[in-house]
Amino acid sequence: MIRHSQILKRVISSSLLLTRSQCAIPTSTSFHRPHKLHSGFPTRSSSTMASDRIEYNWIEDVETLEFYQPGGYHPVMIGDTLHNRYLVVDKLGSGGYSTVWLAHDTSLKHYVTLKVNIADALPNEAKVLKALSTSLLSSSPVHLGRDLVPAILDEFEVQDLREISFSRLFPIDVARALCYGLVQAVAYTHSQGHVHGDIHLGNIMIKLSSRFNDLSVKECYGKYGEPETVPITRCDGKPLTPNVPTHAVLPLFLGKYAETFTLADVRLLLGDFGEAFAPNSEVRLGEDCHAPPAFRAPETYLESKTPLTYSSDIWSLATAIWEIVGMKPIFSNEFIPHAQIVAQHVDVLGQMPGECKYFDEDGGPTDSYRAKKWPPLEESFEIDIQKWRRKWRGEIKKDEKKAFLDLIRRMLMFRPEDRLTAEDVLQSEWRVKWAFPEYKRSLDTSV
Repeated sequence: MIRHSQILKRVISSSLLLTRSQCAIPTSTSFHRPHKLHSGFPTRSSSTMASDRIEYNWIEDVETLEFYQPGGYHPVMIGDTLHNRYLVVDKLGSGGYSTVWLAHDTSLKHYVTLKVNIADALPNEAKVLKALSTSLLSSSPVHLGRDLVPAILDEFEVQDLREISFSRLFPIDVARALCYGLVQAVAYTHSQGHVHGDIHLGNIMIKLSSRFNDLSVKECYGKYGEPETVPITRCDGKPLTPNVPTHAVLPLFLGKYAETFTLADVRLLLGDFGEAFAPNSEVRLGEDCHAPPAFRAPETYLESKTPLTYSSDIWSLATAIWEIVGMKPIFSNEFIPHAQIVAQHVDVLGQMPGECKYFDEDGGPTDSYRAKKWPPLEESFEIDIQKWRRKWRGEIKKDEKKAFLDLIRRMLMFRPEDRLTAEDVLQSEWRVKWAFPEYKRSLDTSV
């Protein structure tokens, strides 16, 4: 069985991408509460992996062990050398289609991220990242977002043998600067003809200091600890098959809590382009969107047979901006029925235009699709953002609040064609007057 591996110029965690000489950490695990993986196959699992499944005893915070079968994960262990070059140092994370490892390039003497895809995964992310990495024409200006997306260093094939607390809240200057960089990265992606397709905090990374690259493997272990492993056992007590590793590796934590972030830490990268597509040359229907429900645009549910456009990214971008600035997602991040998510959209944003089976003639959710009522946008701002900032980080002033809510509302329009474009967001009042100065300061203080 052939598996596809990538060496990324940017070291990553949880399927996220970083620079060749630096490491990055995803916002979902580093900035907020620990990320917990659940056993069982995701909705996108292949037919190859769904049959004759062997079950394993649960190990918290590791990949779904049932994926270790033909067509699934490739067994990788600490100390392995892949492609006769990349020494596996520790585990960074995993996703539905890959495991991700910190590796040391024994040829160029620096750290890289090794992303080992499942055999059945399509090489979509590599294709998109190559397209985004293509040098622009010399006559074209370099886009400011170019360095905010990952680049592939090497790729090859291998063969088989939450409790909420104030620590979730960024200082406001850091939150503004992060949002500025995220918008810049999305704008660059769109300018190159691609929709990211999966924008949420789990796919946003922060690079570590370049000094990390100066550590030897021994020094790395001394600073961050030796790799932690747990024996893998089958539920039926039978011996492991050869395609399953003997131990699961717990992910290495390289992060820091949101409350401790400074502008010097703002070195953002937008990662995981596995769901990206080029709308001018390929069709991605709403029903094929696999972004988490809290970040998905309503057309993915309501117009599921309609091709998605750049506007679907804008909706997801708005929800990510909200969560970076605030304390929690603007919509529920639980896996609830689609109708309940859309009902939350209406509660927060107001009546939905047009006809929809989930709503009455006035554009409000019918009783059968409502679990509980969510507060409207201005009230959500007070609950999700202002209340916590007033307590821990200083409240957002009236003028900034007005500009911020105006931006979010114009990005979260129900009709995709009514939403701002990425270029519009770049020129928005909140980004220009409040986010840009902090991002500029971060460039002056980054190390």
